[in-house]
Amino acid sequence: SRSAMDHQPKFFENLSGAGKAIAVLTSGGDAQGMNAAVRAVVRMGIYVNAKVYFIYEGYQGMVDGGDNIVEVSWESVSSILQVGGTVIGSARCKPFRTREGRLQAAFNLVQRGITNLCVIGGDGSLTGANLFREEWSGLLEELAQKGKIDAEAVKKYAYLNIVGMVGSIDNDFCGTDMTIGTDSALHRIIEVVDAIMTTAQSHQRTFVLEVMGRHCGYLALVSALACGADWVFIPEYPPEEGWEDSMCVKLSENRARKKRLNIIIVAEGAIDCHNKPITSEKVKDLVVQRLGFDTRVTILGHVQRGGTPSAFDRILASRMGVEAVLALLEATPDTPACVVSLSGNQAVRLPLMECVQMTQEVQKAMDEGRFLEAVRLRGRSFENNLNTYKLLSHKRPDAELPKSNFNVAVLNVGAPAAGMNAAVRAAVRVGMTEGHKIFAVIDGFEGFARGKIKEISWGDVGGWTGQGGSILGTKRTLPAKYLEKIADQMRTNNINALMVIGGFEAYLGLLELSAAREKYDEFCVPMVMVPATVSNNVPGSDFSIGADTALNTITDTCDRIKQSASGTKRRVFIIETMGGYCGYLANMGALAAGADAAYIFEEQFDIRELQANVEHLTEKMKTSIQRGLVLRNENCNENYTTDFIYQLYSEEGKGVFDCRKNVLGHMQQGGAPSPFDRNFGTKISAKAMQWISKKLKETYRKGKVFANTDDSVCLLGMRRRNLVFQPVAELKSETDFVHRIPKEQWWLKLRPLMKILAKYKTSYDVSDSGQLEHVAMLPKEAETGAI
Repeated sequence: SRSAMDHQPKFFENLSGAGKAIAVLTSGGDAQGMNAAVRAVVRMGIYVNAKVYFIYEGYQGMVDGGDNIVEVSWESVSSILQVGGTVIGSARCKPFRTREGRLQAAFNLVQRGITNLCVIGGDGSLTGANLFREEWSGLLEELAQKGKIDAEAVKKYAYLNIVGMVGSIDNDFCGTDMTIGTDSALHRIIEVVDAIMTTAQSHQRTFVLEVMGRHCGYLALVSALACGADWVFIPEYPPEEGWEDSMCVKLSENRARKKRLNIIIVAEGAIDCHNKPITSEKVKDLVVQRLGFDTRVTILGHVQRGGTPSAFDRILASRMGVEAVLALLEATPDTPACVVSLSGNQAVRLPLMECVQMTQEVQKAMDEGRFLEAVRLRGRSFENNLNTYKLLSHKRPDAELPKSNFNVAVLNVGAPAAGMNAAVRAAVRVGMTEGHKIFAVIDGFEGFARGKIKEISWGDVGGWTGQGGSILGTKRTLPAKYLEKIADQMRTNNINALMVIGGFEAYLGLLELSAAREKYDEFCVPMVMVPATVSNNVPGSDFSIGADTALNTITDTCDRIKQSASGTKRRVFIIETMGGYCGYLANMGALAAGADAAYIFEEQFDIRELQANVEHLTEKMKTSIQRGLVLRNENCNENYTTDFIYQLYSEEGKGVFDCRKNVLGHMQQGGAPSPFDRNFGTKISAKAMQWISKKLKETYRKGKVFANTDDSVCLLGMRRRNLVFQPVAELKSETDFVHRIPKEQWWLKLRPLMKILAKYKTSYDVSDSGQLEHVAMLPKEAETGAI
């Protein structure tokens, strides 16, 4: 879709904001991560030499003017990255809905020369902004007629540019995979569900949880997926007639299977197929009357909006904020107002009104009872979630299951990563639904060789999504030295396919097994790998299960350390993160925690760089922000160790700042999996099992499975916007085997972002951004990695 001239790389250093004034406001309901977006807009704006203004209290402040619109500096947004809500305030504004109100607002902006607006809010706020933009020239002419501004001003400020970012915990905006705040709201919900599960377990109770989402079931659906809830009610997908009976049957079946608790999740906007509300109280009364179960209701309410933003939301908001400023710098009178958003893993710009119209279409479809259409309009990520939930939550009676006569083995390989258990659960349940027998291998390839293998059933994996670490047990051992024994076990247990969930060792293991196919027929079966490692260093995938949880651990710890450093003043912390040679955790952790520098192996650094960092921190200590945070990947340089850097900083900073160091260590591998990792693990693993079924059918000849082509040993990874199966043989050329990392890594492109936000001069290639795309109604078979 790109023309030849687009191949010239585009650098943001060539875009200047000199002479431009940008104002940023937050409007509508608040959402965690709005502050990170505000911070990024302010710093990027100042960085390109534009003037940046805060508008306090949303549109109300724009109408009231005065002290509500103030120019801000670099330090104005210090220490807000980790704060929930919005520090510049948000208000519902009646006056802005009237032309008089908008006239006053236009006057207040023109007086300060502001013609660039960055609006962070929901669809209502963005629609308002667009109307304001359309009326702008008319408003200025009216102001000139009334003598409030001169003709010169009308000419000079003739156009208003608008860029929107969607901040809404409901994730109810079409055209964007994730809105700012959604991931954090899921964190709050999951924390509560995990806590409730332990008490429900003790008393054999049923809990009905009500979550936010008046018109959108995203939060309810994803939290149900992430905690393995028994039943979920959402507005887009009302239950069929007679749902009361089927729900009660399901709950009592679960009890009969020795499950001690039931969790039912209700979105506040849940309805039945006649558009009548289904309330949490109604569901509770039903369970009590029909089944007599001890049932409690918990309404989460505004808890979901509170608390610190998750690492995902901070990175999302920071990327969007920078992208928004780029969009404003490149805007012309002819470009439509746009929203910046993420599609899969890529920043995109979409016409604001197209998104708004599509969002309103969903509501219309629901009002008119066209529910399938509503689900489809919500986008492929929503649809995937719904289909996966339906697949995993209801066990069909054995009599109804197909019998494939295939046996599939599932194992964990490498270091533990949060979310592995969610992946195993999904594999077991999808595999059973497809008619296979599933065998669990204990302790990786080593356990395989020793015959630690047993059949595993639907109920065995109940409650696994929320468990950290690896329940099956995992080892780093590679299969090469046990080939004979593993082949024996595959023959004895008649294993027809392998699913390996793990990190770099899992990838190496599959390479070794496929190389051994010449010698052993047992390995001529379909094999698939699902990447799970905190390091995120597996070739062929942008993300691996466990990295998000580790990132949140790093971010939480850095927040606490920053607090300690701010208290003591003039203190710099050096924090060592895991990751092997892969700098993902250090780099993204630095972006999410607002660090001053991150040392990584992928970007070589020398003593001059270290000196420049020390000088940078010395300058920083002269401002009002008297603390520093530096992250270092454990293997970024064999000689510049954490101790060396600590001692260098201590010596060079004498009299200006003092230094402390902190090695985060194995806490990065532990903890309950984050919502992202539960969801990603569940979806990617379900898809991998479906691939196995397809390959088994393709390779079954004359009564046995025989697969010896490269495309029968694959890795399933997320690439930009899609989930793709890639033969491991083809990934060899993309791998640096010495350092156990992919040769090319997408997140290195985000490296300049961290430097810009920490005030370093840097070069930033923005060739990828700037293409205005359209909101597409996606074809049925398109499957994204959107989580």
